[in-house]
Amino acid sequence: MTTDTRTRRRPPAAQTDRLRKYRPDIQGLRAVAIMMVVSMHCGILDIHGGVDVSFVLSGFLIGGQLLAEIDKTGKVSLTKFWARRFRRLAPAMAVTIVGTAVLAWLYASPLRFRGYVEDGLASSLSVMNWRLVETGTDYFANDGSQSPYQHFWSLGIEEQFYVIAPIALVVTAWLSRLVFRNRVLVALFLMAVIGGSFYLGYTQTSENQPLAYFSTHTRIWEITFGVLLAVGAQLLSRMNTGFAAVLSWLGLGITLVTALLISAETPLPGYAVAGPVLGAGLIIAGGCAAPRLGAERLLDNPVFNFIGSVSYGWYLWHWPLLILWPYLVSWEVTYADRFRVAVASFLVAVAMYYAVERRFRNNVQLVARPWKGILVGGTATACAAGAMALATMVPLNLATAASGTVAVGYTDEASVEAAALRTKLSATVQGALPKTAENHATRGCIDDTEVAKFTMRDFCVIGDPEGKKTIVLMGDSHAWQWNDAFHDLGKKLGARVVTMAKGGCSPQEYRIINDELHREYTECDSWRDSVFKELGDLKPDVIVVADRTRREATRAGAEATFKVLKSTGAELVYLTDTPQPGQNVPDCLATHVDDISSCNRKQYEALEYTDFRTMEREVAEKYGASIIDTVPAFCTKDVCPSVIGDQVVYFDSSHITSSYSKTLEPFLVPTLEEALAG
Repeated sequence: MTTDTRTRRRPPAAQTDRLRKYRPDIQGLRAVAIMMVVSMHCGILDIHGGVDVSFVLSGFLIGGQLLAEIDKTGKVSLTKFWARRFRRLAPAMAVTIVGTAVLAWLYASPLRFRGYVEDGLASSLSVMNWRLVETGTDYFANDGSQSPYQHFWSLGIEEQFYVIAPIALVVTAWLSRLVFRNRVLVALFLMAVIGGSFYLGYTQTSENQPLAYFSTHTRIWEITFGVLLAVGAQLLSRMNTGFAAVLSWLGLGITLVTALLISAETPLPGYAVAGPVLGAGLIIAGGCAAPRLGAERLLDNPVFNFIGSVSYGWYLWHWPLLILWPYLVSWEVTYADRFRVAVASFLVAVAMYYAVERRFRNNVQLVARPWKGILVGGTATACAAGAMALATMVPLNLATAASGTVAVGYTDEASVEAAALRTKLSATVQGALPKTAENHATRGCIDDTEVAKFTMRDFCVIGDPEGKKTIVLMGDSHAWQWNDAFHDLGKKLGARVVTMAKGGCSPQEYRIINDELHREYTECDSWRDSVFKELGDLKPDVIVVADRTRREATRAGAEATFKVLKSTGAELVYLTDTPQPGQNVPDCLATHVDDISSCNRKQYEALEYTDFRTMEREVAEKYGASIIDTVPAFCTKDVCPSVIGDQVVYFDSSHITSSYSKTLEPFLVPTLEEALAG
């Protein structure tokens, strides 16, 4: 009697049907994930977590396939498993890697090409995430340093998972059946991986953010969470359909709300990514019971279905086009351009879906003979890797400077006027460009972000260490950029120079939010206090203040600092901030050797935050500081050239080259001589 009642309430066939081979809600969620990724990367909508949702989906789908095969045969055919992965992933990946390299060669800066193809090689070998860890990459940096292959970090983690997962699951499932006669040990193992990986990601976020963000062991918990859902899918399919519907809608809400709450200041991955991961998990869990009124009602539609189908190609292509777009259009990227990137990459993804993905995924021979699938995928991967390896040896498309050439820079203001009229890049400058990124100050010292206290070290003393008078050069990286020039000046003037600089840390007392730390820069406050104390002990004759002008600056903060500096009894010199070029200058020059005028910047644009510049100068003058106005050494009244004489002025998008700074000796000496004379 009881058995009959149970049969009527929940027919076995209907129950089995709930674990569907095709889940339209998952296809729709895949579309939501890729739209989140593209919107966030392109700057259309500040929504994070798309990759995290994709990780959960991958874990659930792959885990379900592996567990089904284990249940059916007691083992996993690694040949068939890896053949499916190769057929689906490798051809499109190879096309993207090689295609991106071709675009970069044709349009991007020659200075970037070699680094790009090295990234392409790492991507083709599925280790891009570890390359990014090694280089300490900030994924959200917006300074032109991003690689068009940077997004391959997530694919690298997934592919590393595909190597380990089948072996780990087979062993764990066998032990679980042997000990418990069920999947308890599998579930416990997966929960241990989730807990351990999440803990490592959370703790490493504050200690080593690139490691936490990109490494496999700090991210694997998200994929493993999907596998755990697959382990419990049968149990989840038996939940009440009304409750399952609520669960799926709740999951969709959690995914979107938490993704929108994550901001540029949120430490990632930390705990924040748990929101989108949990939300995606609830959608998947609720969908296991196939509720009629669940989130599937929204997610299952022709548009989302199609976007989900081409999502892999869209992910592959949106990032390279976004990074290379400024080179393709030759103008500053606008908000409209970001939409164009999203649309263009989607169209490329559609074309690749029909021309590449479907041809390999559904090829009858490759499906019937898995070894052929592995051979085809392996060949595609090898071709991409080989092409990238060969591309690293391609000579750069730049002239070579004659050996022994001495580049002349600033001589007087007339040399700046002449530079503004130049249009072509000389062979001397072209030959110097590949090394320009290394043409920065090497003398003196600058403290890193995490340093909270200034400590006097021998290499902080430059110029003439035996000099009777002492000059202190104090500030952030815009003070450090002058170190080599002050080393030469110190020797010329018979003065020792003590450099006190810290990256991103203004000597003026105001609140700074550090982009790298994603929080208030408390290390700067404590470091500044320690510098003030050191100045009291050092008793310098001259203090030169230089820093980057920021909109966070306040008159009260500037006055507080100059009051302390004045109390030391030293003569004060305020070195106004150098103009901002607004782009990576060496890259621009390498891309426009026949029209370098496009790499120059209008003076009114280069002198950013003019109100704050004026305020800082007024405060410096109020406390008796001599002013060295840097503008005449960098700009005419209309334009700020990127090359003066035969010297590249900036080695990146902000800081001046060491070689150009040293040509400014006649510009700096009179004020410093007067200050030393007291």
